[in-house]
Amino acid sequence: MNKIPMLKAILAAATKPVHLVATTWSPPAWMKTNDQYTGFSRLKPEYYQTYADYHVKFLEKYTAEGIPIWGITTTNEPINGVFNLASFNSLGWSPSDMGSWIVNNLGPTIRNSTFKDLKIITLDDQRVTIPVWFNLMIKKYPEALQYIDGVGVHYYTDKFVPASVLSLISNSHPDKFILATEACEGSMPWQTEKVILGSWTRAKSYIVDIIADLNHNVIGWIDWNLCLNDQGGPNWVKNYVDSPIIVYPEKNEFIKQPMYYAMGHFSKFVPRGSRRIKSTEKKSLLSSSLDNVAFITPYNTVVVVVHNGGGQRDICIKLGKTKATVSLASKSVVTVEFPIEQ
Repeated sequence: MNKIPMLKAILAAATKPVHLVATTWSPPAWMKTNDQYTGFSRLKPEYYQTYADYHVKFLEKYTAEGIPIWGITTTNEPINGVFNLASFNSLGWSPSDMGSWIVNNLGPTIRNSTFKDLKIITLDDQRVTIPVWFNLMIKKYPEALQYIDGVGVHYYTDKFVPASVLSLISNSHPDKFILATEACEGSMPWQTEKVILGSWTRAKSYIVDIIADLNHNVIGWIDWNLCLNDQGGPNWVKNYVDSPIIVYPEKNEFIKQPMYYAMGHFSKFVPRGSRRIKSTEKKSLLSSSLDNVAFITPYNTVVVVVHNGGGQRDICIKLGKTKATVSLASKSVVTVEFPIEQ
């Protein structure tokens, strides 16, 4: 019940358009094969069109509140309902069933509505599902590509699956964007301390992941939570995690975490409309490699974000005849912006 007031406050405070992405985690239980919001489940075939209509009704209601939706995903983490991986709301989809629903129901329903320009984002799951789940769906239902605008990927297996797997999408379907739609730290079972104030380690995880994603054609990166309390909630199934902002409501205070500032290197200095350019590192045998990514911005500047995971060092960034000497502190991230020579 607090989503609409919060979104209205965000839109009122924003100085530029806000692109909102919405996703369903579960339809009403009566539409599902297990009659529950969680667990092993599928959408009953007789409700395929009803569920598509449900999405349009959602878009109508939010539009009526003055909240435009830029894109929707076709279900949050569909493998959760296939393998019963989560205790929270989920809906299982096989690649074949998802393709059928997009082609025969969701796609035509959206494109024939007043929301025909809405972005439809499929998968919305871990990198590890791309080679099988996404490719199988497209192989069985290639017509789905005429409705799909992009592919959503989540963060939680990124430490085990290289970003290069994203090339399976961008190389074969260069007209489809890739959007990192969910990330957080503290979600794994072995991360018993859900909230760690001032953690550089967690900020580093964000930095390294964002740079890798951007270097593999991801167009944006979304944190799961705007802010949480010091327990990592509230959460109705106690799925507590960390957040870039931790709030202490009883004190009327909040803390900006290192993760918040890590994201700021990208959200502040790489504005919408920027284009990634190739960056080449001249490596030294005496120094470790630097995570880096570079962009040309709409303001005719070049932005380079560099992460140094080793000791203190000085580097020289070159663009044509322009040079910038930068001192990198140990375990740091630095952003450099300079004008393009005319």
